[in-house]
Amino acid sequence: MSVSTVLGERRTVEVPAGTIEYRERGSGSPIVFVHGVGVNGDLWRQVAPRLSDQYRCIVPDLPWGAHSLPLRDDADLSLPGMARIVADFIEALGLDDVTLVANDTGGAVAQSLVGTRPERIGRLVLTSCDAFEKFPPTPQRYLLLAARFPALMWLVAWALRFRIIQRLPTAYGWVTSRPIEPAVMRSYTDPIRTNAGVRRDLRRLLLAVDTRYTFEAAESLRGFDKPALVIWAEADRIFPREHGKRLAKLLPQGRFEMIPHSRTFIPEDQPERLASRVREFIAQPEHAETSGRGERWSNA
Repeated sequence: MSVSTVLGERRTVEVPAGTIEYRERGSGSPIVFVHGVGVNGDLWRQVAPRLSDQYRCIVPDLPWGAHSLPLRDDADLSLPGMARIVADFIEALGLDDVTLVANDTGGAVAQSLVGTRPERIGRLVLTSCDAFEKFPPTPQRYLLLAARFPALMWLVAWALRFRIIQRLPTAYGWVTSRPIEPAVMRSYTDPIRTNAGVRRDLRRLLLAVDTRYTFEAAESLRGFDKPALVIWAEADRIFPREHGKRLAKLLPQGRFEMIPHSRTFIPEDQPERLASRVREFIAQPEHAETSGRGERWSNA
């Protein structure tokens, strides 16, 4: 469970796959933040509070390996299944005209969601994320093997308690420029070590990985004719910027931008710039972004 109280008080909601924990603060038009595998809502602890003066910021702890409440035994954790969980979460809260902001694996989930259940989504913001053949990215592909063997998965989980392991490229070392603060890192790494149900969920997710889903999700973006912004980290060492450009071109109203001095976890490395750009994007009149469609270097 996320530990950042600045995100709001802890709440829960039931969806067909199980119970989802989340935090929220603010009021107004809703923004739902979607994180990736191996992290939870704490990823957005420096972004959502900056927007909560004007928007209802909702930050779920999605069941991607750093959650607290295991899912039901029959929960689908393929990429389409993950997208259904987020769509069901949005529906359970009765949200409409949602701005969906996603990072890392959450970006692949968001692509699949807007391609299959876009009716409650009003705007899309993708930041550096899984797409096409990068699912999972190369440094984490060993997890596909580890997931086949429960004992090996436990060993990986146990090793992640050590900071020297956390900063390896195979863990969190390439996603941020600086180490993540210890309390937040514990919220990311403790559940998989201490909760067998969480390990089971992550294993099922990894065993369901298939790049055909990411290619299908990307192709489905052609049908999402609503404002969309793709923001890539200039110093991303995991996801190539060409993927971001391809995603933006697939989106009918897509636009591609770069944020300097950041790796994959833009919410960690450049939270102020990211929050500022999300605010500007939501405030833009519909279709205004497409009038200057193309690339932009963001120095917000």
